Amino acid sequence: MIPDSSAAVPELDFHQYFARATEQGESLEKQTVTCSACSAVAVVESDVSLSSCPFCGSLLTARAKAGRLVRPGAILPFKINRNRAAELFRSWLSGLWFAPGGLKRNSTTSGAIKGIYLPYWTYDVRVTTWYEGERGEDYQEAGLQAEQGGRGNDTAGGRRVTRTSWHSSGGCVVNTFDDVLVPAGCSLPPEAVAMLEPWDLKSLVPYSDEYMSGFQSEAYQLDMGEGFERARALIERGVRSSVERHIGGQHQRINAMRSQYDDITFKHVLLPVWISAYRYRNRTFRFIVNARTGQVLGERPWSVFRIAIALIGMLLVLLLIAILIKQ
Repeated sequence: MIPDSSAAVPELDFHQYFARATEQGESLEKQTVTCSACSAVAVVESDVSLSSCPFCGSLLTARAKAGRLVRPGAILPFKINRNRAAELFRSWLSGLWFAPGGLKRNSTTSGAIKGIYLPYWTYDVRVTTWYEGERGEDYQEAGLQAEQGGRGNDTAGGRRVTRTSWHSSGGCVVNTFDDVLVPAGCSLPPEAVAMLEPWDLKSLVPYSDEYMSGFQSEAYQLDMGEGFERARALIERGVRSSVERHIGGQHQRINAMRSQYDDITFKHVLLPVWISAYRYRNRTFRFIVNARTGQVLGERPWSVFRIAIALIGMLLVLLLIAILIKQ
């Protein structure tokens, strides 16, 4: 039985919870500037000159403004240096098909690659879930005709039908989630940020300003309460899978679930990437190197001329083959 919500420990209002945590936690004063072209919010460090946007390369014209941000609790230091990132970058570019001729000339200099720390939230939580559902067990039944809802199998002894017997199931599962990772910035496309994973979060170290020397960082635009709502969607998928395993059988139906969240902790963490951004025909293209794994992701333009030449070449080859077959 799922416990009565009035008798059980009430669920937290997560936005209020994290608002209080923000007020009580450690914060720091930072200067930030917003790019008018791509809306990225970059932190202006005292030892870094920031005249162009590190995410799109546009000239920054807005004035920096001061504000208080939650102090990062942990940071993943750069493992791949600028020169190695440039090599990986050039290797990736050399493998591009149908790229415009000027693309490589505009994107291969290591000086254009900037080291950036991206902001994330991580959450730890223990989730107790009460559920009610049904467990389905398949069985075989002989019959001349398959009734509605059955799955037929022809055998030597006649047609057999697979049916499912459903049995009530209920119980409680407890799951512990560690370092549920949620991006807190909005400057890079979500699909690109997702492809940077997995991160070796076990190598996180306590935050220190020394790690920021010579690098820039993006300011978080998603607060920790909003971040937890996104983490909660990931957590609930994991809980649902856990409930289905607990129900057992060959099929599962979940009719009702109620979860209680306890021992919630969180960290603001910074993760490192190398980024190169340039404009080609009034469009911005970004190239990203995971500064821990060396994985390269990139947006790229296509050469219509080179694609057209390739298509024409393929058509000529097909035409030649057709002529030879007729002969």
